[in-house]
Amino acid sequence: MIPHRTIGLLGGSFNPAHEGHLHISLYALKMLGLDAVWWMISPQNPLKSTDGMAPLTERLASAEKIVDGHPRIFVTDIEQHLGTRYTADTVTALKKRFPHTRFVWLMGTDNLLQVHRWQEWEKIYRSVPVAVLDRPPRGNNIKSCRALERFRDRLLPQDEARRLKTSRLPAWTILHIPLNSQSATAIRETRKLRT
Repeated sequence: MIPHRTIGLLGGSFNPAHEGHLHISLYALKMLGLDAVWWMISPQNPLKSTDGMAPLTERLASAEKIVDGHPRIFVTDIEQHLGTRYTADTVTALKKRFPHTRFVWLMGTDNLLQVHRWQEWEKIYRSVPVAVLDRPPRGNNIKSCRALERFRDRLLPQDEARRLKTSRLPAWTILHIPLNSQSATAIRETRKLRT
């Protein structure tokens, strides 16, 4: 994997990867001025059950299929090689391994609502800029989320999103983009109905 100057990190189970992941990655590249996005396929999300979790190799393959050779989106199982389980630890390890690369954490509004349940979640905001992209349903009632309460004064307006990657930390933004309704949960449910 070749390090780029500014990398967006999109972590998750990708169980399976789908067009919604690609959709937010493309908007993040454009709106944040990123050089690339890394899809970090987690060996196992600590907040999710192992029931129904496809093997890592299968999830990597589904991600590669969706990315379809896009020149600026890279699929990786780097967390497995770093030996990290939690996002805060992964970010710390990546910054050590790639000291000349700027990282931006990417997530959907669906994750923003429960990010306070993540291990050392405030450390993530203090380690890298965070960009939150709209996922259905629009807004996801983010006004009541703990991250907004905690870091409201560090929230950049969307029209300043390109400044995010060089802003003093903590720094974050919410990007209101067209919605893509695909979800891994819905895909898995549809597959169950077919079998």
